[in-house]
Amino acid sequence: MAKVAFLGLGVMGYPMAGHLAKAGHQVTVYNRTAAKSAKWAAEFGGSAAATPREAAQGAEFVMSCVGNDDDLRAVCTGADGAFAGMAKGAIFVDHTTVSALVTRELSAAARDAGLGFVDAPISGGQAGAENGQLVVMCGGDAADYDKAAPVIDAYSKLCKRLGDSGAGQLCKMVNQICIAGLVQGLSEGLHFAEKAGLDGRAVVEVIGGGAAGSWQMVNRYETMLDDKFNHGFAVDWMRKDLGICLATANETGASLPVTALVDQFYKEVQKIGGGRWDTSSLIKRLRALDG
Repeated sequence: MAKVAFLGLGVMGYPMAGHLAKAGHQVTVYNRTAAKSAKWAAEFGGSAAATPREAAQGAEFVMSCVGNDDDLRAVCTGADGAFAGMAKGAIFVDHTTVSALVTRELSAAARDAGLGFVDAPISGGQAGAENGQLVVMCGGDAADYDKAAPVIDAYSKLCKRLGDSGAGQLCKMVNQICIAGLVQGLSEGLHFAEKAGLDGRAVVEVIGGGAAGSWQMVNRYETMLDDKFNHGFAVDWMRKDLGICLATANETGASLPVTALVDQFYKEVQKIGGGRWDTSSLIKRLRALDG
């Protein structure tokens, strides 16, 4: 068992840190809202810290799951950042979906400070975090990954290293690119079924086990048909992720025409007040277009 710090207690980080505590690790948490840290500590029996630096002191592993590039820099660097509190040889594991650029920047800073750094973005949503069934895509030094993997195991069903620093984030971009196209296709299919007078549930029962089947279809078709979207992965966050994908595509020369189009569709969802709706709300945009 290890001494672990966890930075960021959102819908993903809160249960992830909980799984670490349940697995027997000694966990100290930090969150910008101190009340959330206190609540977690009361629920899971761990400790709460006032700053990332305080949380990281004495920790063998420091995990983070925050919002974006700037949030990650804020918890890592500066006088109150985690790097300032970590002992040489400790390993920072970042589960945030951020750019490969900031990952490589912070990985280099960690290396200069004698620390390990593993970029480890996650997939599986809130349910995956709560059930300890996340997929974790990792980049970084192989030795650092090998040390961190048994700790990550507390909340993952699959954890794999894809390459050097930034490889995990690049893999997560592939994940989001694929999801964008899948959700748009599913939205169009279910919308077509509605307009054609078909029973959407019966349609999914037939096609769900065939080549059209997907995680999105299995887990989202019912709420899509019921026009319910106050759950899941928010459109605002998906647009943040797709922005990273499109910016990286410009750097690498990759063509992402469908991803760019779906990103604009999500922008339209935001305009009708759906920034916090689940990503499956693309079907709501189609319904709005038809009046």
